[in-house]
Amino acid sequence: MRSDRLYRAQAIILRRGDFFEADRLLTLYTPHRGKMRAIAKGIRKPTSRKGGHLELFTHSQLLLARGRNLDIITQAQTIEPFLPLREDLLRASYACYVGELLDQITEENIPNPRLFYLLRDTLARLGQSRDLALTVRFYELRLLGLTGYEPQLFHCVRCRGLLEPQGSFFFSPMEGGALCEACGPLPAGGAQQAGGAPLSLAALKVLRFFQTREYELCQRMHIRPALHSELERVMYRYIAFTLERDLKSVGFLNILRRQDVAPNSPSQRRGNP
Repeated sequence: MRSDRLYRAQAIILRRGDFFEADRLLTLYTPHRGKMRAIAKGIRKPTSRKGGHLELFTHSQLLLARGRNLDIITQAQTIEPFLPLREDLLRASYACYVGELLDQITEENIPNPRLFYLLRDTLARLGQSRDLALTVRFYELRLLGLTGYEPQLFHCVRCRGLLEPQGSFFFSPMEGGALCEACGPLPAGGAQQAGGAPLSLAALKVLRFFQTREYELCQRMHIRPALHSELERVMYRYIAFTLERDLKSVGFLNILRRQDVAPNSPSQRRGNP
């Protein structure tokens, strides 16, 4: 194989699917090419040496060959396997959500190194975090900021007035952020997107904190279950409106929560969901 066709890249595997009899089509996220797809030939054969290095959410060093339509992975070496994500169903499910959100919000071949490192750090955090929802809310806000969809949380998106820590607040996915007490209520009989859903002062403060502080500070917060539920509703509505679709992994996470699956539960230490 000609050496000018070969190149090396770090990558995290976001998605994979069977391709022909023994190959796999992988969706990768890389620091310098962004999201891309590549073929791993023969990976499903029992004798393949690449299989263990190309598992879902593995951070690997790859050697690729440029192809006419899709590049081909010729070598792979694991940098970080993120093993806790393979041993705990709930952590694995949150990782699926993190990967699906990045996959859906980005286009192929648009470099964004900061997104790659956010993904890498988030997968590592999900393996250790005692508050997985907090870790994911931080990721969502940073991801939205890096892709141009950051919600406005400091000024009313309609009247542009500063949102002071008093009175009532609302959040409008359609208008891209928070609304003041005067601008936010739904009109009588109006559609949901015409106004904003109520947003508590506590939720506004937490979202602002995640948006402007580093993770090391954010992870120290203790968030009550009711507030976690509100934050999740706000972010899921905003993300679904932004993507114009619901994410499949959200439904699976909701099923796990209804079953009250806790991180590190011995009965839930399985493979990938």
